[in-house]
Amino acid sequence: MNNGNIRQGDENAAAIILGAGKGTRMKSDLPKVMMPVHGKAMVKHIIDTLSQMGIQKIVTVISADGDLVKKEVSPYPTVVQEQQLGTGHAVNCAKSELDGFEGPILVVFGDTPLITAKTFQKTIDKIKEGFAVVVLGFKPQDPARYGRLVMDGDELTEIVEFKDATDAQKMINFCNSGCMGFDGRYLFDILSRIGSENAAHEYYLTDAVKIARQMGLKCTAIVGNSKEIASANTREELAQLEEFYKDRENW
Repeated sequence: MNNGNIRQGDENAAAIILGAGKGTRMKSDLPKVMMPVHGKAMVKHIIDTLSQMGIQKIVTVISADGDLVKKEVSPYPTVVQEQQLGTGHAVNCAKSELDGFEGPILVVFGDTPLITAKTFQKTIDKIKEGFAVVVLGFKPQDPARYGRLVMDGDELTEIVEFKDATDAQKMINFCNSGCMGFDGRYLFDILSRIGSENAAHEYYLTDAVKIARQMGLKCTAIVGNSKEIASANTREELAQLEEFYKDRENW
């Protein structure tokens, strides 16, 4: 894949990879992010893309028994999420490594191995333009039950989960991939304000948009390729990632 138009050397950016998920639905003892795509662990694809961009601060969030993941991402540091208390909680676990970091911080799910350097760079560039939160969205043929991204011009006003969406919002075909970028000056302040007053009693990263806007900060979303943001929770989805990987040159 040609990344010739990507600016190299983003030493002033960082990344948090969420890698604490289990491989239960894969019917495997391996942690989910260790499942291979094109002969390489999913998490390693992400590490390689980020490092090739020049990003030097890469922190992976692992589970208490995540020694395999820790070894795979070495020499980059890991932090342990002792309890599975939601995506917002998982990102906050990286505070010990990134507290005080003021550049752009990418937040990437460890089972989305195909996101390109070009898309990561677009996210970083938007943060540098003045957006505190940047969500990576996509426009699938069938929006199905994905969360919807509600835009007002170039500003993202909210992320609405499908179950909470009005009929009009369900007509929106701009959907949330889960991956995000943050201005490091605000990330952990935003996370500290996310509550767990929901049915699962978890801290949801998607609440960051609402919190940021309450703080007077700007949020936006960028469009990614539906194939590059594909993730894998099952063996069938893993096989689909293999097919997408082979077709990357044509994206």
